[in-house]
Amino acid sequence: MSRKLALAALAATMAFALSANAQQVLTAETGSSGAAPHLAVTTLAELASAAGIANFQIAEGQTLTNSLQNVGEGKTDLAAVPLILSFLLSRGMAPYGKLGKERAAELSAKTAVLYTYRYGGYGLYAYDSSSVKGWKDIEGKRVINGPPRGSALTVARALVRLVTGYVEGKDYEGVQSNWGHMVKTITDGTGDAVVLPISFPDPRIIRSLGSGNMTLWSVPLKAWNTKGMQKYLKAPGIAAFVVDLKSVKPVKGLTIVSEDGIWRSPAPMGAEMVNTSMDFKLAKALTKVFLDNLDAYGNKAPYMSYSGVGEIDPAKTGMCGAVPVKYHPGAVAAWEESGYKVPDCAKP
Repeated sequence: MSRKLALAALAATMAFALSANAQQVLTAETGSSGAAPHLAVTTLAELASAAGIANFQIAEGQTLTNSLQNVGEGKTDLAAVPLILSFLLSRGMAPYGKLGKERAAELSAKTAVLYTYRYGGYGLYAYDSSSVKGWKDIEGKRVINGPPRGSALTVARALVRLVTGYVEGKDYEGVQSNWGHMVKTITDGTGDAVVLPISFPDPRIIRSLGSGNMTLWSVPLKAWNTKGMQKYLKAPGIAAFVVDLKSVKPVKGLTIVSEDGIWRSPAPMGAEMVNTSMDFKLAKALTKVFLDNLDAYGNKAPYMSYSGVGEIDPAKTGMCGAVPVKYHPGAVAAWEESGYKVPDCAKP
């Protein structure tokens, strides 16, 4: 090879290397492993990197209440966020009360969605050795119901009240634990029962089965059909999670109870959220790589088959209504180019 050709080849190689190294790096926040929010973010990161769109630096095990605020403030590029938090932030309520309504609304307006997914249903479960044999038995008992702060605790408390009428602190004692310590809290006998997000199969339950067999209870039909429950299923960021249990692969040591073989529970809906300032082309590329690889999410973990990835209907995504956040314009373009009809109520 001539010196001229050799220099040209070296220059081309260096240009390629510089291009690869110049691929932008995005920061992302998600929850603990073994749940839809974590898997959704990590899978997107793998797909985006392989497609040459971006590399991700992921902070795991985060409190997603804080993650949404970080997205709004531009401190992180992308986060897995329960949609109920978007509703609360827009009004400066609950965990965002200290921000003040004006500042909270300002931050809410700076957030946008790429795509949604279901965080899982909710259920009551307990070891078979426990005195809890159903929803009504939790009166006077210690119930593990989420981390000290966040949407999971809010949903668990609401669900217990809707099914039984029981109020935490009055009719039963709530036990809170961070997600990273949740399995230990379940297995060490701290609580008599558990009301937490669940999936099929549920990694947290599977890990807990090492300490004994368990029973998991669906929302009873009588409670499901009440006006209160049906109204709650239309609450911000909430959707119905209904599954024929014949489609659920059995887990050794776990009994699932439903009067008619159908699982019913509320399900918090979540989304991959970004700041509205994200570049149009980048938001479009991230959403497109998601839509082009929906099977990859289900292949990563069986429970993702029940997560509703690829849904766009507001009745199934939790978007619209009281939830103020809209899709990013780049995401809208990707969805529509992929043949989906984005509802007008979810467009910016």
